Amino acid sequence: MQVEFGGHPYLFVNPQYYGQYFPPSEGAAKGKWFNYGGDKDWPLPEGIDDEEHWASARSDLLDDGEYSLKVVSQDAECAVQLEGPPDPRTGLQYSRVISLGSNSPRITFHAVMKNVTGHAIDWSIQSVSQYDTADPRDGSQYNHQFWAFTPVNPGSSYLDEYHVRSGPSDHPSFSIRDGNMFALHWKYLEAEVWLDSPAGWVAVVDGLRQYAMVERFKYQKTEEYPGKASVIFYLNGPRLNLDKNGMPALRPFNALDTPYYMEAELNSPMAHLPAGGTYAFDTEWFPTRVGENFKTVNYAGLVSDPLTVTQTAGGLHLGGSFGVFYPGRLIVHLYDREGMPISDVPLMNVSPLDLVTLDKTIEVPPGVEWISLHLEDAQGSDRGALGQVHVNPQEKIQLK
Repeated sequence: MQVEFGGHPYLFVNPQYYGQYFPPSEGAAKGKWFNYGGDKDWPLPEGIDDEEHWASARSDLLDDGEYSLKVVSQDAECAVQLEGPPDPRTGLQYSRVISLGSNSPRITFHAVMKNVTGHAIDWSIQSVSQYDTADPRDGSQYNHQFWAFTPVNPGSSYLDEYHVRSGPSDHPSFSIRDGNMFALHWKYLEAEVWLDSPAGWVAVVDGLRQYAMVERFKYQKTEEYPGKASVIFYLNGPRLNLDKNGMPALRPFNALDTPYYMEAELNSPMAHLPAGGTYAFDTEWFPTRVGENFKTVNYAGLVSDPLTVTQTAGGLHLGGSFGVFYPGRLIVHLYDREGMPISDVPLMNVSPLDLVTLDKTIEVPPGVEWISLHLEDAQGSDRGALGQVHVNPQEKIQLK
């Protein structure tokens, strides 16, 4: 599967297998995994210890089996359903409904796993998106401005608020920003990192082309996650192994044998499935634009540079840069010292296709103490605040 927005392709598509299909029987005979790229659903936990662990995508019916395709709707919302074959190894059968509306680029995924055995089983379902990290100007090189972000858990079960499951523990890609944001700056060195992020979103940022994808899911605080991880990132790249003589060796590192891509993986909680039982995992994607910086994500969009306000002789000067999730317009809500609304000021029309750079002065009545910048979609629905700020920040508590 590929996703394009504004002519920008997001996902990795393996050129070795483009336009081809290899059934699981062929993969089993060759003992290999045909990684086509794109986006997929996998089960967790992963491992080879017992039948309660998934042994990987190699010649696997869940990953390589033939899926039927059915058009569910062709109206204001277009949707297709994919349904796969039963997998006797895991006891699971997958189906997935992918929907796209007419009023925004938002994409929704309704993934269902079904127990096709005659006994109870326990699994998590994982949404796996493989993002292309090659340099678009030269496919033999990687994109040095490729990032991923998700908030860390302040009460994390992991020592460093993230857990490097494989690869170097001091991997140069990983850091914590501002004490609360996990930042992944993609490097060509294999690793897998787990996070128990409670925020329910990840942001994947191509700083070179200034496009971003925000993936959302519902985090369930009281439920058990596989390995405690709600989010996993995997970086494909060279891996250090020992050769037959016991000497350190790197696996081939070139764009053909070890291609440039990163997996963003969203995990559901562990689900107990009785015989014939089902479990659904809903996720949504928001393609948008991004500036030179990244700060956070909210329901209205992505914040590159947070909202600022400066008092001038002509009124209040507003600044900031954002990638919105819905086409519509920006509106400033004005509030007094008691938090009561004074008035609203329409600012500008906006689109997810364009980076919103705010550099505007507005006239305001006396008594304005703080403002909130909201996105209203084309249907007039309030999609939430992109930022809130006090006119005199030294006199007030900090807003979001």
